[in-house]
Amino acid sequence: MQPIAVFDLDGTLVDSAPDLHAALDRLMAVRALPGFARAEVVAMIGDGAKVLVERALAARGLPFDQPALEAFLEDYGANAAVETAAFPGIREVVADLVRDGWRLAVCTNKPVSPAITLLRELGLAEHFAAIGGGDSYPTRKPDPAHLLATLRDAGGRAEDAVMIGDHHNDMAAARGAGVRPIFAGWGYGPVAMAAGAPIAATPAGLQPLLARLHHG
Repeated sequence: MQPIAVFDLDGTLVDSAPDLHAALDRLMAVRALPGFARAEVVAMIGDGAKVLVERALAARGLPFDQPALEAFLEDYGANAAVETAAFPGIREVVADLVRDGWRLAVCTNKPVSPAITLLRELGLAEHFAAIGGGDSYPTRKPDPAHLLATLRDAGGRAEDAVMIGDHHNDMAAARGAGVRPIFAGWGYGPVAMAAGAPIAATPAGLQPLLARLHHG
């Protein structure tokens, strides 16, 4: 069967922290609250938009409220590709994998609409057979059902798949789904989140690891 590589989005394919940071700062500014340092925002990323907003509000002593999430999603959705860019080397890796016969998919906790918009704006969407967002299915990472549903929609199977991500959610979803994991060492998560998974220090380091896993 055709091998399939499933990528996380934020912190793996793209460096989205600048635009997430800007949107959170605007959300705080409306409430006359101070913004965040970049490191604070990076530490909040990985569990989807609702949790991101929850964490940002909690950091300023506020409870979660739905209007804040809706305002954030509207603002971020309109500004998701202002400063966000693919990590250096990602475009080349994606193109090489497609050329070498891999099927590709994205499994992200980001809502699917801004995920698709962002990938289209960056000229990457056409390479992916499926984009499984955080609101595409009843579950999301670390629940393995999120990854398995994305694989189903991409026409792939767990036994032929590799999951690449920079967060413990990615590693947990992969292991729970019976998918081999690779930790994206260039991303936002500390390498301790790899939890024993092979680590690619850079996007260029992915291909030898993928070839090794694919060929056993």
